Amino acid sequence: MKNGTTNILLAGVGGQGVLLASEILTEVAKSAGMDAKKSEVHGMSQRGGVVTSHVRFGEEVFSPLIPDGEVDALLALEIAEGLRWMHEISKGGKVVVNDQKIIPTIVYSGGGFSYPESPEKRIMEKNPDAMIVKAFDIASELGNVRLVNTIMLGALSQSLDIDEKVWLDVIERMAPKGTGELNKKAFGRGRSYSA
Repeated sequence: MKNGTTNILLAGVGGQGVLLASEILTEVAKSAGMDAKKSEVHGMSQRGGVVTSHVRFGEEVFSPLIPDGEVDALLALEIAEGLRWMHEISKGGKVVVNDQKIIPTIVYSGGGFSYPESPEKRIMEKNPDAMIVKAFDIASELGNVRLVNTIMLGALSQSLDIDEKVWLDVIERMAPKGTGELNKKAFGRGRSYSA
């Protein structure tokens, strides 16, 4: 954190709920009494392309964009996307990554692109304290694979000093209609996750 501002980069692919996760995180910070700003890059999100979002919060935040190399926490919903953004982590920054691999169509199309080898190993080499979460497995167990983003927010929440009740209240309000309780349960699974 620089100047009391917490910088969180969320990354994943289209359809994983990166944008909803960033909206929830921003609202959690505001509900906890902080100034919060966010910025998003949708890319080819409709087609499984890269999606990123910057979320910054603190006493007073002037810009939604995180300066290069100043990411305090990386929340990646897809493991290769986690690896892609490792260079942006500040010294001592947190890394929370879903172990799920979503191989883009371009890899199969013969366009000369390849999926990175051993992304989990490479992430751990760069940040031995990284938390690799089996969020897709947990979401499947809970009966809805769309819960990955909420599980990952729960895992991230372990390293943020924001009361759990604030998180749960915001999730209840912002979860898709009829899924509030299930999303709160998913959040709890992520919050209590240990590798």
